[in-house]
Amino acid sequence: MTERRPRLEGKVAIVTGAGSSGPGIGNGKATAVLFAREGAKVLLVDSAEERALETQAMIKEEGGEASVFQGDVTNADNCRLMVESAVERYGRLDILDNNVGISRRGTVVDISEEDWDQVMTVNVKSVVLCSRYAIPKMIEGGGGSIINISSIAALRAHSSTPYSTSKAAVIGLTMSMAADHGRDKIRVNCIAPGLVYTPMVAPRMDETLRDRRKTASPLDTEGEAWDIGYAAVYLASDEARWVTGIVLPVDAGLLTLSPVTYDSMSQQTRY
Repeated sequence: MTERRPRLEGKVAIVTGAGSSGPGIGNGKATAVLFAREGAKVLLVDSAEERALETQAMIKEEGGEASVFQGDVTNADNCRLMVESAVERYGRLDILDNNVGISRRGTVVDISEEDWDQVMTVNVKSVVLCSRYAIPKMIEGGGGSIINISSIAALRAHSSTPYSTSKAAVIGLTMSMAADHGRDKIRVNCIAPGLVYTPMVAPRMDETLRDRRKTASPLDTEGEAWDIGYAAVYLASDEARWVTGIVLPVDAGLLTLSPVTYDSMSQQTRY
C-alpha cells in the first residue's frame, strides 16, 4: 500500500482565534495544529500575540510550518492585512477557518445594547470581514474552502440569546456565501460544536457540571477541541470537494434528543 499523502499538502490556511484563552487546547489551536500536521502552512491569527505564539511553538515542535499575525478580526484593515500577510508569506490562500467567538448571557429583555452589539460584531461581522478579503485571493488561486464555526446553540434553546442569535446568523451567512461563491470554486461550510470542554468554558465549570454535560449525549463522552479540529480538516481537504453549504454538528448526538438548556452559572438543567 502506498503511503498516504498529507490531506492538506501544499495548501495555505488562516485560522482566526488560533490561540487558547487559557491553559489547554481550544478549538482554534487544535484546528491549526491539525492543519499543520496534514501539511498546510498556517497563519495563526489572534488578538493576543502570546496565545498565537504558544500554538506556533506547538506546531514547530512537531515539524510543521506556521507564523503569527496579531490582529483584530472585527477591523476591516486588520482583516485585509491578515490576508495580504498570508499571501506574502506563503504565496497563496486556500483555507480560511473563521473560529473567533464570544458569549454574553441574557434574554432580549435584560441584555444590554452594548453587549448585544459586541457579540454580533465579534461572532458575525468578523466572518464577513475575513471572508471579504480572503475570497478574492482564493479565486486567484483557483478556489478554496471557508469553514465557519457556529454552535448547536443556533439550533436549539440556549441560555444566551445573543450568542444563539449570532451563531444562527453564521449558519445563514454560510449558506449564502456557499451559493454566492460556488462558481468561484469556493466551498463554504459550517461546524456546529456541541458541549465541548475548552479553555473558554473551563472557568465556569466544575466536575459535576462537566459530568452532566457529558452524560447528556447519546455517546456519553465529553467533547474536546480536537473533535472540532478533525471536522475542520475534512471540510478543508479535497475529500470534501463536493460538500458546500452544510452545517455539520459535532455534538455526540445531542441534537437527536429532546431540547435541553444548560445554565452553567446556576448549574441547573432545564428541560
